[in-house]
Amino acid sequence: MKEGLQKTRELVLTAMFTAIIIAMAFVPYLGYIPLGFMNATIIHIPVIIGAIVLGPKRGAFLGGVFGITSMINNTFNPNITSFVFSPFYSMGDMHGNIWSIVICLVPRILVGVVAYYVYRLVSRLVKSKKSGNVAALACAGVAGALMNTLLVMNGIYFLFGQNYASARGIAIDVLYKFILGVIGTQGIPEAIVAGVLVAAIGKVLIKVMKR
Repeated sequence: MKEGLQKTRELVLTAMFTAIIIAMAFVPYLGYIPLGFMNATIIHIPVIIGAIVLGPKRGAFLGGVFGITSMINNTFNPNITSFVFSPFYSMGDMHGNIWSIVICLVPRILVGVVAYYVYRLVSRLVKSKKSGNVAALACAGVAGALMNTLLVMNGIYFLFGQNYASARGIAIDVLYKFILGVIGTQGIPEAIVAGVLVAAIGKVLIKVMKR
C-alpha cells in the first residue's frame, strides 16, 4: 500500500514539475530571458529541484522536457543563433541538423543527473544535517546550472563553430574567447541564482514532503 502511494506521489510530483517547466518555457519572460543573441534561462531550476526530490531518472526526464521546450522555442521564436538548438530552423546558409538535437537535449538531461549526485555527495561530506542540507542544495543548483551552460556553449563551439561565429559576426580565431565571455557573464550569474533559489525552495519542499 505504502509503495503504491509512493509511486502515485512521485507521478504527481513529476507531472507538477513538468507543468512548471512547460509554463516557464512558453510564458514570455518567465523562463527565458531574451538577450538578442541568446536566451538566458532559469528553467534548469525546477529540473534540479525535481531531480533532488525524485531521483536521477526522473531528473533526466525533466531535463529532457526542458530540452524539448528549448527546441520548440528556437523553432517558432528564433533568434540569430537558433539553428544550433533546432534542426528545423535555418538562417541563410546556416542550418540546424542532428547536432542541434544533441546540444538541445544532452546537456539538459545531464542537468538533473549531475545535480542529484552532487546533492548526495555534498550531503554525505557535510556532517551537520541542517547546514549540510542547505549546502548540498546550493551546490546542486550551481553544478546543474554550470553543466547546462558549459556543455551547451562548448557543444556550440565544437559542432557549429564556424557558422556560429558567422552568425555573431566574429572571427573564428576569437570564437572561444567569446564563448568564455558568455560563460562568465551569463553562465556564472545563472549558476549563482540557481544555487540560491534551489537552496531556498528545495529546503522548504523537502520539509513539506517529510511531513
